[in-house]
Order: sequence, then C-alpha cells, then structure tokens
Amino acid sequence: MKSTIKLFTLFVFLFLSAVFAQDWPQLLGPNRDGTSPQKGLLRSWPKDGPEILWSVTVGRGFGGPAVKDGKVYFLDRDDEVGDNLRCFDLSSGKELWNFAYSSLGSVMFPGSRSVPTVDGKYVFSCGHNGDLYCVDINTHKPVWNANVWTDFGGKPNSGERGFGGGPDRFPTWAISQCPLVYGDLVILASQAPEAGVVAYNKLGGDLKWKTPSLGLVGYVSPAIVKIDGQDHVVMITASGRRDDEKGKVVGIQPLTGDILWEYANWQCGIPVPSAVDAGDNRVLVIGGYELGALMIKVEKKADGHYGTTELFRTEEFGDQTKPPIFHNGYFYAQFGTNNTRDGLSCMSMDGEIMWKTKRDPDFNKGSMILADGLILATDGEKTLYLIEPDPSGFKPLASAELLGEAGTGGEGAAARGRGGAQNWAPIALADGKLLIRDQSRMMCVKVAD
Repeated sequence: MKSTIKLFTLFVFLFLSAVFAQDWPQLLGPNRDGTSPQKGLLRSWPKDGPEILWSVTVGRGFGGPAVKDGKVYFLDRDDEVGDNLRCFDLSSGKELWNFAYSSLGSVMFPGSRSVPTVDGKYVFSCGHNGDLYCVDINTHKPVWNANVWTDFGGKPNSGERGFGGGPDRFPTWAISQCPLVYGDLVILASQAPEAGVVAYNKLGGDLKWKTPSLGLVGYVSPAIVKIDGQDHVVMITASGRRDDEKGKVVGIQPLTGDILWEYANWQCGIPVPSAVDAGDNRVLVIGGYELGALMIKVEKKADGHYGTTELFRTEEFGDQTKPPIFHNGYFYAQFGTNNTRDGLSCMSMDGEIMWKTKRDPDFNKGSMILADGLILATDGEKTLYLIEPDPSGFKPLASAELLGEAGTGGEGAAARGRGGAQNWAPIALADGKLLIRDQSRMMCVKVAD
C-alpha cells in the first residue's frame, strides 16, 4: 500500500512538473529571451482563428502578464486611483485576488507599463511611478516596498507633459521597469540622479547595492548576458540631443554591482528593448526611431579588465519596444517606427538584412514568442500571426484578426500614433495558452494541443 501511495505521489509530482515547466514567470518568459519550451503548437487555425478561451476587462496600458503554476499575474492601472496587481486563474479567467495601492499621476500613452516577476511564493512588480512591491501570493499582502525613482533623488510624477528637463525630472513616459530576480536579489534600473541600477534583497527589501548614475533616462530593464561563461547584468541608457551625450551599454557584476565594462557610443534617445545575448561574448543592442542595431563584443584584456569592440551597426534593423527573437543564428524583429515601416525583419549574425515585410503585412510594436520552432506574433494592432522563422523569406502559416479598436483616450502624440488599437504589450505563453492584452481587455487564446 505504501509503495502504491509513493508511486501515485511521484506520478502527481511529475505531472504537475510537466504542466508548469511551461510557465512564463517574467518579462520575455523563463529565460527572459522571448522563448518558450511549449511543444505541440497548432500548425493551422480554423477560418475564424484559434479558440478564445476567455477574456477579461483591463485598464488602458502596455504592461503584460506573467504566469506561474496556473495563475496569471498582471499589473493594471487607473491614473486617478493607482496601480492594481491582479491575479487570475489561467484556465477560467476568474479573478482570484488583487492588491491595489494609491499611485496617482498620468503621462502620454497612459496606463500600466511593466510585467510582474513571480519567484517562489512572491510576486514582484514595479509600477508607473516607480513603486516596487513584493507581494506574498498566498496571503496577497505586501512583504516590503520601495520606490526606485524617488528613493534615489528623482522628483515625483507631477503630471507635467512634454520632453526635456533636468536629470531628476520624472520620465516622459513613466517608469517601465520589469524586475529581474537573480538568486537572492531583485534588480531594476533606477536611473534617478543618485543611482543607475539597484539591487534589493528579494525577501527583506534592504538595498544590497547600487551603481552610480549611468547616464540619461530611458525605458530599458536590465538583462543577463554570459561573458566568458559568467553572468553580467547589462544595462542600456539613452543618448541626448547633444553630440557629447551618447548612450551607454554597461556590464555589471550581478552580486556586487561593480561596473565591469562600458561601451559609450550608443545612439538612441528613447531606448526600450533590453540587451540580447548573441553568444560568444557578443551583445546585440537595438532601438527604434530609425536608429537601428549595434553589435559589440566584450573581451577580457591581459590586465584582467574587460574591453568592448564594435562589430557592426546598422540602421536597417531594429525594434522600438522589444528585443528580437534569436533563432538558429538569425534575429527577427518588428522594425516599425514613427517614420519607417519595415515590418517584420530578419538579420544575420553579421548584420546582413535577409528580408523585410515592409507594410505587406505590416508589423509595428507588436510582441513575439518563439515556441516549438515557430513564432507567435501580434502585429501591434489587430492581427495574431503564426510564422515559420526562415532567413530565406517571410513564411506565415496562419493569421487571425483577434484584436479590435479599443480606444486609448490618448491625446497629442498618443492619439495620432495608431488610432485605437495599440496592442503593444508583451504577450505570454503557458500551458498551450497565449495571453494577449489590448487597451480594454486581456484574452486567453488556445494555440497548442
């Protein structure tokens, strides 16, 4: 009898491990690279598109979901009330609990910004105004909180609109940090006058290290890149309007915050995508606004210090909001910008552009996931695509218009930019279910058997 119970327990453990091995616990998934271990993706869709399993109402914004152990975590926002960390059942869409706090103020393109990170029994989220919370997923109560902006000399969000201002002025498009959990630390970019990147003890919230200011404010979350087999935290900062205000790519020791290396000739005034580990000590940096891509190599010199070498740069490949998918030696990104509409593009490791869809079909600030050898991609507006990644040309297998004109209530640039669609948030994939949000709802779509 005891042997039977042990075998049954083992079976249940293995079953649950298999189911939840496909979690999407943070920005860009398990490895923070836009890749999912999901297998069994549907290779074709019905005429009306894949089945929508459920849909829930959400506020305006651009923050995406995270998924862990059958639960969806999503940071919602109402500018007149504050941030709201919500938890849903992945199977049904039922809201299980929420944790809300006051955090007033608005910016252009209003709403939520970031993706929560789930680690063990805690979920970490960073809100529009820089409020970092660690919340216990069992009690639904905060364990600790801090503010990555005002705690380091940044002025609070006053609701001012426009560009420019001093280094302590609240970022034009708000704080957009997605927490990076590394061992016992949770790491984010402050970018306030008194700190660049900061790390907290994930259980107690005490500050473990901070770097000095690294440069001008952007919207990039730190990433992990392997250099000589060792983890380096890589941060990208913005360039300014003057010739001497170039952006930086900085390598940081993740346990101590020591600066290991720096490349100081990046040109992008509004950087958003994180750095990409391109293998063999190479780091790919991309941006929008017609500023393209940069590949650098990091090498240890004879004196033990690290140096950087620019391998190439191009204005023919980039992405305004997300890092590219890297698959079999090629990069895939959506290079839709304010003035250039190159659509979905493919680039080789040495910077050769293989192809661009341009506007046929159009891709602009959407989100992509690589799973089971295929790419699931939203186009930034209405359509979901299933694509076979191939450097010889664009190969769509299926598409469906699942997303509607939801309206943003924006003004100025927000209203002119894309009308009402603006499906720009990161998507998530777990247990064969794809989670997509637009400006009024989050939907769950069946994409695998």
